[in-house]
Amino acid sequence: MRILKIRTEKREIGNIGEGLAAKFLKKIGYKILEKNYADSGNEIDIIAEDKEHIIFVEVKTRTLGHQSPKEPRPASAVTPEKQRKIISAAKYFTEKKATQKKMRFDVIEVYLTEEKKADKILHLKSAFNYDTAKARSKFM
Repeated sequence: MRILKIRTEKREIGNIGEGLAAKFLKKIGYKILEKNYADSGNEIDIIAEDKEHIIFVEVKTRTLGHQSPKEPRPASAVTPEKQRKIISAAKYFTEKKATQKKMRFDVIEVYLTEEKKADKILHLKSAFNYDTAKARSKFM
């Protein structure tokens, strides 16, 4: 059973955030290639493209008032280990699709109201790359 099919409140909030993030990306002119792309246990929330890049997007969603002191921003949850998993799946995807576009790794933070409506969406372009994920893992 894939984790994405398990119905929990956390997964429901994640699904809402991913849907809002995809709409946001389309609105700013990106083409959505895949959602919830999975490869060897690694998952990428959204794969999109613009004229120059294939963009691998990790979406982190939080309900206002439920932020953690350990993770003051949703993007804080994109750990070096998570980054390495995304990069691994991205490499497989680009090899399989034989694209010549540059890879970019973005994070989208989605903030929801208590009623699970969008309050704010922040798009962090080039939030990490292969070199920074590798370097950070040495110090963790």
